Amino acid sequence: MSDDRLFGLQRHERVMDELRRHGSVRVKDLAQLLGVSELTVRRDIAALAAQNLLTKVHGGATLPTDLAPSGPARRRSSAAPRFTIGMVVPSLDYYWPPIVSGARSAAAALGVHIQLRGSTYDWNEDRRQITRLIEAQQVQGLLLAPNLEGEDVGEMIQWIGDLPVPVILVERHPPRWTPTKYQLEWVRSDHSLGAEIAVRHLHDHGHRNIGLLLSKGSPTSAHLAHGWGLACADLDIPAGMVLRESVRMDEPGHREIVAQILKQCDEAGTTALIIHSDPDAMAVAQYCVELGMSIPEDLAIIAYDDEVAGLAEPAMTAVRPPKSMVGRTAVELMVARLVEGKRRPTQRVLLTPELVIRDSSIVLAL
Repeated sequence: MSDDRLFGLQRHERVMDELRRHGSVRVKDLAQLLGVSELTVRRDIAALAAQNLLTKVHGGATLPTDLAPSGPARRRSSAAPRFTIGMVVPSLDYYWPPIVSGARSAAAALGVHIQLRGSTYDWNEDRRQITRLIEAQQVQGLLLAPNLEGEDVGEMIQWIGDLPVPVILVERHPPRWTPTKYQLEWVRSDHSLGAEIAVRHLHDHGHRNIGLLLSKGSPTSAHLAHGWGLACADLDIPAGMVLRESVRMDEPGHREIVAQILKQCDEAGTTALIIHSDPDAMAVAQYCVELGMSIPEDLAIIAYDDEVAGLAEPAMTAVRPPKSMVGRTAVELMVARLVEGKRRPTQRVLLTPELVIRDSSIVLAL
């Protein structure tokens, strides 16, 4: 993770800490506290407001009404937390920061503490971090996002299910059927529905031959492919143009890969692409512009994730998973589980993504 991104996350956490402590903050005071310009603080506040973690006001920010401490809640903030919840995520860079921020926001509102551990997409590292949290005997529950792909997934589910504290999977779910003993709870974005939303948007704007470009090795890809297939069947349009290639600009040979993809699109008469994720979509769009192609006139594009899609040229229409709300909901489910115990029925929650329409998918009428 770059230093700039790391420092940004640290500032965001400090801003939220000050908000939880005081209920409101001023831009001027935060700039002095953090040692940055007031413009930087305003940008940080805007980013946190976009995640619904705070409310912008003139000259500063406040907590959203349902999170603002008052009365007993304010007094409780200095007391010991009700519970400590361990959270292990595969990345502290792309995609996951809003989920972590949402989890911490809900934890603050509910009087619990989050112990965060960064991992990778490797099960051995996940297991190492989980074991550390358990052996410390400080956590009463775990929020986990392990890689649940591969032949050993059954063994992984068994290991997780046998942990001595309750577990909620975040942006993951186990295979459709697991032994009753291991009926884990989970909360995740409904990526399948997100893909359907994207297909139907393009269909509504006249596209009948749409392609899907999936990131290699992403747990999201299977859900996107499923939703894609359902939407194409419902709309009676071809579903054959599904490609699995990594084309982000740091991928070796990405230009040659993009060129081959565009050649396939031309041969198949494809007029629109749904691309996971944002960096891949931006790489395709940039190459198209270099070729003199016009977006969306020659090729409409929808990105999936909406991490940086709005920074592209042209700004990209994108499907935005409800990342902050995934984190919040996971913490709320865990607290309910810890309070109610085994009497509480198993919960499995799907949250609907939204389509953010920008310039890359609609030809503006003159």
